[in-house]
Amino acid sequence: MKAMFAGFCLLMLGGCASNGQTPWSALTPVSCGKLNAEQQLSLNLADDMANDGKLHASLANLQSLPDKVADVRLRKAKVYRLLDRSEAEPLYRSLLGGCLAAEAEHGLGQLAAARGDHGLAQAHLQRAARLAPTDEKIRNDLGVVYLNQLRIEDAKFEFLTAIELKQSDQLAAVNLVTLLIYQDDWNRAAELVSRLGLKPAQVTQAQARAEKLKSPGKSGPTVAAVQ
Repeated sequence: MKAMFAGFCLLMLGGCASNGQTPWSALTPVSCGKLNAEQQLSLNLADDMANDGKLHASLANLQSLPDKVADVRLRKAKVYRLLDRSEAEPLYRSLLGGCLAAEAEHGLGQLAAARGDHGLAQAHLQRAARLAPTDEKIRNDLGVVYLNQLRIEDAKFEFLTAIELKQSDQLAAVNLVTLLIYQDDWNRAAELVSRLGLKPAQVTQAQARAEKLKSPGKSGPTVAAVQ
């Protein structure tokens, strides 16, 4: 009976295993080709909408573009992830091994971190960092995973790397301030706040996160990851 049921699932193209979602291996093979000028404008519009928090509108624009193009598929995966939709993971997985493999590993790491699976998140983000070692967003998010595991020195290394790679992005700086406050290193925290021009609200946020790190029974990420 089990064998018959397994065979039925296979005949249904994997529907039993994927809960109705298309398995990543069944997606159209991805291409690293470029979009034409009109399509690129639509992609840029979708990016702007996503950055403004208009995720559903962004997705609607992306759905008018060729799904086989890696840049389009990556944007779709990100929007689905931010919408907490299950379509994100198979889209990211379909990009593994291709021209956007680092971004795919990053996205899978973010999904795992959001679920509180720090071990899996670490594995994905370490692979992403090996593929794109100068991407400050990946380095920050790897630091987030380390800090949520209280691997303090590893987290500090990643945050410092992210800050030096792009000082204008203050996310890693806030995370490093969180780490320093967690260590009760208020002098270095104050120096960093002053040097990088962090706002009082950011310092308050960092302090709250540091206190949460010190609290027993915490669950889920407590430090800011890249969206």
